[in-house]
Amino acid sequence: MKLSIIGARGHGKVIADIAKLRGYDELEFLDDDPSVRTCGDIRVTGPSSDAGRKENDLFVAVGNNANRKRLMEADREKRFATLIHPSAVIAENSQIGAGSVIMAGAVINPYAVIGKGVIINTCSSVDHDCRIHDYVHVAVGAHICGNVEIGNETWIGAGSTIINNVKICDGCIIGAGAVVIKDIDEPGIYLGVPARKKV
Repeated sequence: MKLSIIGARGHGKVIADIAKLRGYDELEFLDDDPSVRTCGDIRVTGPSSDAGRKENDLFVAVGNNANRKRLMEADREKRFATLIHPSAVIAENSQIGAGSVIMAGAVINPYAVIGKGVIINTCSSVDHDCRIHDYVHVAVGAHICGNVEIGNETWIGAGSTIINNVKICDGCIIGAGAVVIKDIDEPGIYLGVPARKKV
C-alpha cells in the first residue's frame, strides 16, 4: 500500500512511523518548502498540490488545525487514511473519521465519536460518549472525561483535563495543564486551574 503524507516535519515523522506499522510499505512526503528534501529517511517528492494527481491514500500531517483543514478540504475528493497506532486502545463501538490519527498509548472509550482530521496525541484519552468535532488537536497526555463535546478546530493542550459533561465551542485553545470545569461558549485562549479566558 502507498501513502502520500503532506507535511515533512516532526508530526510527519510520527505519521510515517504509524503508517508503516499499519501496513503501508511505500511512503512519500509532499511539502511546499522546496528546501525540504527528506523527512526522516523518506524523500519529499513535490509540493502539496501534487496530492490531487495521486491515486494512493493521502494523509495531512500538519499540527496546525486551520492549515490541516485547508489542506484536507483542497483535496476533499481524495481517500484520506485513518491511522491508529497498534498500542492505542479503541472501543469497538467508537467512530473515527477520515484523516484522523490516534497515536501510541491513546485510549478511545465506548461510543466516542471522533471527527475528520483529528489528532489524538500520545497517551491522551477520550472517555465514553464524547464527541470530538473536525480538525481538533488533543495534545500529548490530555484527558477528556465522559460526555464531553469539543467544537471544530479547537486545541486541547498537553496535560490538560476536561471534566465530564462539558461543551467547548469551536476555535478554542485550552492551555497546557489547564482544567476545564464548565462549558466554554466563546472562542479564545483558556489557561489555568480552573481554566479562565485570557484577556
